[in-house]
Amino acid sequence: MLYQIFEAQRSLMEPFADFAQAASKLYNNPLSPLGQHPLAQRVSAGYDLLYRLGKDYEKPEFGIKAVPVDGVDVAIHERVEIDKPFCELRRFKRFSDEPATLAKLKTQPVVLVVAPLSGHYATLLRDTVRTLLRDHKVYITDWKNARLVPLEDGEFHLDDYVNYVQEFIRYLHQQYGHCHIMSVCQPTVPVLAAVSLMASRGEKLPLSMTMMGGPIDARKSPTAVNNLAMNKSLSWFENNVIYRVPDNFPGAGRRVYPGFLQHTGFVAMNPDRHLKSHYDYFKDLIKGDNSSAESHRQFYDEYNAVLDMDADYYLETISTVFQEFKLVNGTWDVRNPKGQLERVRPQDIRNTALLTVEGELDDISGSGQTEAAHDLCTGIVRREHHHMEVEGAGHYGISVAVVGARWSTPTSRPSFWSTSRARAAKRPPPRNAPARKPPAPPPTRRARGAAPGRSESRRGTARSPAANAMHALRLP
Repeated sequence: MLYQIFEAQRSLMEPFADFAQAASKLYNNPLSPLGQHPLAQRVSAGYDLLYRLGKDYEKPEFGIKAVPVDGVDVAIHERVEIDKPFCELRRFKRFSDEPATLAKLKTQPVVLVVAPLSGHYATLLRDTVRTLLRDHKVYITDWKNARLVPLEDGEFHLDDYVNYVQEFIRYLHQQYGHCHIMSVCQPTVPVLAAVSLMASRGEKLPLSMTMMGGPIDARKSPTAVNNLAMNKSLSWFENNVIYRVPDNFPGAGRRVYPGFLQHTGFVAMNPDRHLKSHYDYFKDLIKGDNSSAESHRQFYDEYNAVLDMDADYYLETISTVFQEFKLVNGTWDVRNPKGQLERVRPQDIRNTALLTVEGELDDISGSGQTEAAHDLCTGIVRREHHHMEVEGAGHYGISVAVVGARWSTPTSRPSFWSTSRARAAKRPPPRNAPARKPPAPPPTRRARGAAPGRSESRRGTARSPAANAMHALRLP
């Protein structure tokens, strides 16, 4: 019933939001008589703020039309390669009329960016995709809003998520013969499961896995989000946050965790910060600081656009990742498309480089949670283990901070994946034989929170955060 009440309230507010937008433009127009009033700028700013607080935020577009490659603008064509009931595999194909540039584009590595299915759309990683496109063929998982998926398209479980990722990896291997995979936040767990299952079957694996800010082991440094998931029973979540989609959507009747409830939770984590941000926006409009006002609009157009998650997927994620810790306990069985259960065994992964990234100020995935992947992937040789902690980065800034610092300048290339690709070309075909325990590495200077024997971002006053990032990503 709560979902229906929210939709009624949203429909009721819509004409008032439209009126506020029109009034804001009227008072801001110098040709309007109302625009000549001494308080016109303040009134316009107030109406504009009311409009943004009351409007409905739809899914944003990626809007990446071109990227610079060696000083040449390369056109980008966005298209859907695979269309699944709950996800689209989206490709950003690059075009150029310059023969030298085109030849270079064809030889660059492929990366699959697995976006989180945890409330926001994949467009939250727009800047990450834009930067990667300078040096990579880029694909991304674009998860669909569950309220737009008809009931006849079936259910969506955590196992389906894992199977989707495996299908996308196989597709890229068929197209290019190799790929790299990056997961940000929530998908680190199902991505590790997907690669583990492929390794256990002897399938070809990604050349590298990059995992950023994810709850591989949510028991370490638990945050407020972790504590909520751990301390409440599964039945509590089912009774308090799961509702059926109203009749005015294609997915009418589907059980979901509504986006508006997720958004409420996001804002409730830092209410003072959001209140200050909106007040600053109001003052920027009065001062005529259009640049700062536009930055605010761009951020909240993305932040306020949320999607519904299928209830089965959400509840199974809570149970598997945050309550039973099945991945780290070695008790996770995933049902494949044929209906067979398969045990997730990260120790079976070989010949794949592993980079984990954590944010120093991450208040969602605590310190050590993502780094725990190294303890599970014992089949990967020690020199292929890499970990870094990004100074000053919170949860939402990890991917931007890392990718921006690592790939934003020509001097910081070749990338982690390019180097991994060159190294992988020298390896024999992967064999999933029992792993031998690697020899102990020589002593290294450890970064805070880093484990011994892995590439580390060494701290020092002489090195900037960007330099730390580049140092940590550089393979020996």
